Amino acid sequence: MNRRDALIAVIEALHAEIAALKASDVAALETATKAKLAGIEAAARHDGEPADAEIRDLAGEAHRLNETCRIYVNLMAANVRRRLQILSGAANPAYGRGATYAA
Repeated sequence: MNRRDALIAVIEALHAEIAALKASDVAALETATKAKLAGIEAAARHDGEPADAEIRDLAGEAHRLNETCRIYVNLMAANVRRRLQILSGAANPAYGRGATYAA
């Protein structure tokens, strides 16, 4: 697989990863992540080759999509953290660390 095809595979896998994150589909997320990693490994085998404009554009698109995935994961993690804080009572400042009391 050449670098161009590998980057296209990474981009397709990242689109699948985003869709899986939106749908909370763990099986699809696992499949997409494996495909993404395989594409990255295939692209990395061509690291010594010069990158033309198309390769740079594809790599940039892959980077943007990966950042989108990262943002989704961070938002999901923040939502879970907030729910756990509410369930544990830690979301109430009177019970948490660093609580301040007005006199």
